[in-house]
Order: sequence, then C-alpha cells, then structure tokens
Amino acid sequence: MAENVMEFSDDNFELEVLKADIPVLVDFWAEWCGPCKALAPTVTNLADEYKDKVEVGKVNVDLNGHTASNYGVRSIPTLLIFQNGTIVNQIVGNVPKESITKLLNEVV
Repeated sequence: MAENVMEFSDDNFELEVLKADIPVLVDFWAEWCGPCKALAPTVTNLADEYKDKVEVGKVNVDLNGHTASNYGVRSIPTLLIFQNGTIVNQIVGNVPKESITKLLNEVV
C-alpha cells in the first residue's frame, strides 16, 4: 500500500470508515482485476492530494467479502465516498481522475 492509502478490512471498516471525522474514499478492488490495477495509481495520487482532508483506503473484496456484500459491491473497481458514516457518492469502473476529484470536492 502507498503511504497515504489505508487498508480497510471487515474488522476495521466500522472504526476507520463509518466513524471517521473526515470524508472517506473507499476503493473496492481485487488482485486479479485489470481495471482495478489501472485505477490504483489514481487512487494513490488522490490520497496524496487530499491528505488530511479525505481519508483514502482500499478494500480487497476477495479477503473482505462481508464488507463488499454489505455495500452491494458487484462490480470492481467500485469507489464509495462516505461522509459521517453514510455513502454520499459511488463510482463504478476505471474512470478519469477528474470524475473522482469532482465528487471529492463536493464533500471537502
């Protein structure tokens, strides 16, 4: 994981995401997913850019199926933006950085 990208799991999701003081961008991904790998540098870049304003982390759906199914993640990559424990935006697929930035700017 990159320095500013957290690793979220079934065990820490509630504490790190739902109870976070700032908005959280969660990237649901898997090792075998090509579009997920293509999106990874963008997610890392956003984590650096939004440091201290938005928490950024990843959930490996193969290792954390409970969290993925809890939020209805059926396609990956899926990005969910949480604010105060609630999903405020969702993006499915490998999208341009500008699309994600636009949504993040709505919550910071």
